[in-house]
Amino acid sequence: MLDLRPVGYVIGLLVTAMGVAMLGPLLFDLVEGDPEWKTFLQSAAITISAGLSLALSCASGAKSGLNIRLAFILTTVAWVAMPIFGAIPFLLGETELRFVDDVFESMSGMTTTGATAIEGLEFHSYGILLWRGILQWLGGLGIVIVAMIFLPVMKVGGMQFFQSEGFDTLGKSLPRALDIAKGLLWTYFSLTVICALAYFIAGMNAQESIVHAFTTIATGGYSTSDASFAAFPGAPQYVAALFMFLASVPFIRFIQIFAGDPKPLFQDAQVRAYLVWTLYAVGLIVIFRMTSHGDYSEEMFRSTLFNVVSIFSGTGYGDGDVLAWGPFAFAVLFCVGAIGGCSGSTGCSVKVFRYQIMLRAIGAQIRRLYSPNRVVPVRYDGRSVSTEVMDSIMLLFTCFILSFGVLIVLMGMTGLSFLASVTGAWTAIFNIGPVWGPEVAASGAVHSFPDAAKWTMVAGMLLGRLEVVSVLVLVLPRFWRN
Repeated sequence: MLDLRPVGYVIGLLVTAMGVAMLGPLLFDLVEGDPEWKTFLQSAAITISAGLSLALSCASGAKSGLNIRLAFILTTVAWVAMPIFGAIPFLLGETELRFVDDVFESMSGMTTTGATAIEGLEFHSYGILLWRGILQWLGGLGIVIVAMIFLPVMKVGGMQFFQSEGFDTLGKSLPRALDIAKGLLWTYFSLTVICALAYFIAGMNAQESIVHAFTTIATGGYSTSDASFAAFPGAPQYVAALFMFLASVPFIRFIQIFAGDPKPLFQDAQVRAYLVWTLYAVGLIVIFRMTSHGDYSEEMFRSTLFNVVSIFSGTGYGDGDVLAWGPFAFAVLFCVGAIGGCSGSTGCSVKVFRYQIMLRAIGAQIRRLYSPNRVVPVRYDGRSVSTEVMDSIMLLFTCFILSFGVLIVLMGMTGLSFLASVTGAWTAIFNIGPVWGPEVAASGAVHSFPDAAKWTMVAGMLLGRLEVVSVLVLVLPRFWRN
C-alpha cells in the first residue's frame, strides 16, 4: 500500500510556512491601524494549526523519504493545497469575493500567472496587496525548486538533461538537494531586495517597491494599481524590464555569479537565445509601430520593450492596450508568450531550451531527408541529446498544445467571446497573466467571467505551472497500480 505520510509531512510544513508568512501583512496592517490585521490573524491561526496538525500526524513516516511516485503526488498536491490555504485571507477579508474568485486569485498568485478577479486595488488595504505579492513570491520560489530538484528526477519535459551526474535528489543525496534549495533561497531573496531598492530609487514609494519586487522576481505580475505599470511610467518600467528578464534566467547562474564565477551565464546557450529572441521581438514590433504609425519616441520604445519582456517572461504587467498596436504586434506578443523564459527560472510557458532542441531536431531531420545514410546527432550546448530527452520534450509539447486547445473549447462553451476564450486559455496554460475580450474589465480583471470559465482557468494554471505531464500522470491507473 502506498505510504503517503512523507507527502503529508512536507505539505504540512509548507502550509505552516504559509501561515507564518501571513504574519507579514498582519504586522503592516496593525502598524497602519487597518482593521484587516484581524483577518490575517484569523487566517494565520487556521493555516498554522492545520499545517502543524498535518505535519505532526505524518511525522512518523517522514524518515522513509520520497520516491518517484511520491514526488509526482507531492508536486501536484502542494500546488492544490497551498492556493486553498492562500485564499483564506481573501475569503475572510474585505475583498468580498466569492469562493471561486478567492481560489482563482490565490491560484493565479501561487502559479505566478497574474490574472486577477479583483478590481479597485487602490482601495484595498496594504495587507491584501502585500499578501498577493507574497503569494507570487512563494510560488515563484517553489517552482524554481521544483524545476531544479524534482522535475529532472521525474524526467518531465526533458528536464533530466540538466540533472547533475550522480545527483539523486530523492535518494541518499537529498542533503545535496537541500544545499541547492538554500542557495536558491539566498539568491532569490537577494535579487528581491536589490529589485525593491531599484524601484524605490526609480520613484516608487516603499510599499509599492516591496510588492512589485515580490511580483517581479516571481515573474508574477500582480500590481498595487488597477492600471498596473501605466501608473508608474518612465524609470520604473526600465527597472521592471531589467529584473523581469533577470528573473526568467536560470537561477543556478546567479548562484554561480555570487560564488565568483560569471562565465557560465554568458556561455549558457539558453540565456543567449533568450536575449536574442527578446531583441528580435522588440525590434520587429518597434519597426511595425514606426511604419504603421509613422513616428518614433522614447515612450514608444519603452512601452514596447516593457511589454515584450513582460509577456516573454510571463510576468504579465501592462502599461496600456497592446491591441491598439495592431494585429502583427499582438501576434508577436502572443508567440513569445507561448515560448516563455528559461528553465530553472520563475519564467512561464514551454521554456526556451525546449524550442531550441526542437529546432535542432527539425534541422537534423531535414538533413537526413537529403542524406538518408548520414548520422546527424542532435546536440545542445555541446552535449548530445538522448532519445529519452527528445521523447520527453515531444510529449510535453503535445500535452501543452492539446491542453491549450481543450481549454479554448471549454472556455467558449461557457459563453465567452472567441477573443476572451483564446486569450484566457493562453494566459492560463502558459501562466502569462493578461486577458483580452469584451467580458474583461478595463482594469484587466476577469470577475465578470462565468464561474465555469474561472474554474477552467484555475485548472489550466495548475497544469501549465507544473508542466502538464506531472499532473496528468496522476490520472493514469498504471501510476497507482505500480
